[in-house]
Amino acid sequence: MHVRSPRIVNFSTRPTHHSLKVCWASYTNYSHSTAHRTFMASPTRSFWEPSKVLVFGAGNFGSCLADHLGDSDHNVYLWSRQEEVVKSLNEVHRNPIYLKDHQFSVNITAVGPELPGKTLIDDMDVLLFAIPTQFLRENLAKLQSYLDRKKHPLLIFVNKGIEIGTHALTLEIIADTCGTEIAKAATFISGPSFAKEIVQRQPTSVSVTSFTDSEAQRAAVLFHQPHFRCYTGSDPIGTELAGALKNVYAIAAGAADGLGFENNTRAMIITRGLAEMTRIGTAYGADPLTFLGLAGVGDLFMTCSSPTSRNYSVGFRLGKGESLDSIIDSLGSIAEGVTTAKGVKMILDELGIKARIATTIYEVLYEGKDIQTAVRELLELPLSKEIDLPSATGGPAKQLMKKLGLY
Repeated sequence: MHVRSPRIVNFSTRPTHHSLKVCWASYTNYSHSTAHRTFMASPTRSFWEPSKVLVFGAGNFGSCLADHLGDSDHNVYLWSRQEEVVKSLNEVHRNPIYLKDHQFSVNITAVGPELPGKTLIDDMDVLLFAIPTQFLRENLAKLQSYLDRKKHPLLIFVNKGIEIGTHALTLEIIADTCGTEIAKAATFISGPSFAKEIVQRQPTSVSVTSFTDSEAQRAAVLFHQPHFRCYTGSDPIGTELAGALKNVYAIAAGAADGLGFENNTRAMIITRGLAEMTRIGTAYGADPLTFLGLAGVGDLFMTCSSPTSRNYSVGFRLGKGESLDSIIDSLGSIAEGVTTAKGVKMILDELGIKARIATTIYEVLYEGKDIQTAVRELLELPLSKEIDLPSATGGPAKQLMKKLGLY
């Protein structure tokens, strides 16, 4: 079998920082030329072969991941439901709506606005879904008949949210639409990863999880680069919950900043938010250690600390007195925390546990509670234990795993 030489990744056309290059130079092989500096691929990719990848969703995150994979020499197809995006990406390699200043990889072919058909899907090694959670079910229902149950492609999901109405995680949506075998092999990528920093090739780390270890490893190898490090895990339920819940607490952190509170308050929200996330996840049946990883505290810290976070921005503007309707109308993209707050409230009611910050955000968003009143009520809560994990655990996760034939 022919084995490729280790791949060289050329960063000469990418907007990298000098400090990034200095950092990498300490642990990667590199060579100089008069034109550019190059870096050797990760040692795990020495026997690398290109994959054909179809990315569903050309928003910020779908576009940046498509660019990352294209720049890693994979053959990438990027589906958009907007004809202007398809045309612009193919003609000038730019997305006119998201990451507008970025020149995208020439290895990306945009398709759409119609959903790809069986011919293209049959030719793919990987299907990556970057569709908002609320629209995932309808799209999977349309695509499921094209999937070969015996030899299906690697399925990767990067959406973060809980479905309104059903309060289902993505795993359950996949099982309902595509079957349990495909759900068991589905892989999830989550962690602190802003799109604009990924396209700048700033060092980023993510968690890659699946019930099937071999699929998690395949996804990790597909993405892994010195600037995009992947760590595998086996708790997709915890990874999904963490990715969804942190958006709700980012709204709380933004609201606190909008109200004029500073560092002490933000640190309090992040820490107590992590405690609530862990309590919810443990009661649900996830591994509490998952919330101490990249998908948990890593993503929570980043999303609660950055004004560029959509969810933080929603909270900040609420804190400044703006109405939710006005914020949503002008936001320009979906803030998953707004819809996730509904799903979280349903889960809390089902589990019978308390998560005061998450509940307060729901009341502000959907019950018209004044944000000043909400803050005062939170601060006037009685004394409680700092660490208080629930005694009854695992109901929803056990039901889902039974559905998948894993319990």
